[in-house]
Amino acid sequence: MPAKTTELLTIALLVDDEKGFTASHFSTRRALLSKPELRPDVKALYDDAGMESYDLLIVGAGPAGSFAAEKLARAGVRVALFDGRPAGEPKACGGGVTSKALKAWPHLLEAVGRTVEDLEMYSPGGKRLYLKLAEPFAIYSRTAFDSYLRDRAGEAGAHIFSERVSFKPRKGEEDWVVRSREGREWRAPVIVAADGANSPIAKKLAGALSKAEMEVAFGYRAPLPRETDAPTVVAFLPGWAGYAWAFPRPDHISFGIATSQDAFDHQTLDEMLWRFMAGYYRMRADVTAHLWRARKKDSARDEQTLTELRAKAERYAARIPGLNAKTWDERRACGAGWALLGDAAGFADPVTGEGIYYALRSAELFAEAYLEGVPLEYEARWREDFGRELRRAAEMRRRFYGNFWGAPFTERMIEFARAHKGIRKVLGELVAGDQGYVDLKRTLARRAIWPL
Repeated sequence: MPAKTTELLTIALLVDDEKGFTASHFSTRRALLSKPELRPDVKALYDDAGMESYDLLIVGAGPAGSFAAEKLARAGVRVALFDGRPAGEPKACGGGVTSKALKAWPHLLEAVGRTVEDLEMYSPGGKRLYLKLAEPFAIYSRTAFDSYLRDRAGEAGAHIFSERVSFKPRKGEEDWVVRSREGREWRAPVIVAADGANSPIAKKLAGALSKAEMEVAFGYRAPLPRETDAPTVVAFLPGWAGYAWAFPRPDHISFGIATSQDAFDHQTLDEMLWRFMAGYYRMRADVTAHLWRARKKDSARDEQTLTELRAKAERYAARIPGLNAKTWDERRACGAGWALLGDAAGFADPVTGEGIYYALRSAELFAEAYLEGVPLEYEARWREDFGRELRRAAEMRRRFYGNFWGAPFTERMIEFARAHKGIRKVLGELVAGDQGYVDLKRTLARRAIWPL
């Protein structure tokens, strides 16, 4: 056997035989796979031999799964990343990425998106608040954003499989196994669920969430207005807990509504969303128009707009976790040989539903703990890093969408912000992700008298 082939086989066997989580394990792997002239050949050896054993299986190639796969693969971990979503099918999501996330990971700006520097907010009664953001956030097509992160994972050395897989709980210390519909199997000592709020792995390992701890987001992808002005809009729903949004992207607008699943009424909310969409286009043509209510003279224009939209709009829907405070205290995101990331772990803001920052941060925290040889420390790390913020948001959610001084709190909040620059600034920081919930009351108190 030629010397080159012998060397590569030895490296391949060394890499495949290492199963531990020690620092020496990863330093050895990094040394073996860091040489550019060897790495492609080693990968080819594995693929040609049809080997199905890995150090770690990640199910779900959204932001959390792909980001974790990239970081682990760059360190020499042999990762299998499974993307079960049909090609070109985007996740149902507004696609907003906070300024907090952009500052933490500046390379996200390399993905094709739209930077947002100002925002229009509307109260349930239709009062408008214009916010000039001190720190911009970005809006992405989830197809482009997810593809960007998945490609980075592949370039780092992760093995990506376009397969929808099922898994079975392991017995004792044996490897986890996932299986495709055709019967192909992959195995590893560690499995990571990053497959969203409906994750079957999370249900088996951490327990299912109740309807009261789920939110529903649905909407339509629609054409950009003919006019050049296409503002980013967030509007709190009249008579409902939740909000509607209009997020312009480079080639279309994502319209949507987010509300709690236990109070979900599709017909009523769908009619409300179409009314919101008609109001959005109406106000682009007439700044004196109302967002939610049409005047008699607007009726014909609205009907024409809706007829055109119904012919072109593409519908989407998804579930978003919205955990209560008790669940934050009790539910675990990892155990012996397994971990949950992003929405699968319930990591989304219970007030806004925003989850991309928490998906990426949870992936980063898990990867760091794993590479340090202490994967179970991931639990303490996410709780210390952002767990208190999400728990506080869960405590605030009922009040945020409740009543205050005889009107919806969101109505009063918009009124206060319209009248007070300090409150307006805090609200802008909250939207951008730069203001947390834990110290929100203290921040408001410094800038205004805040009756919360």
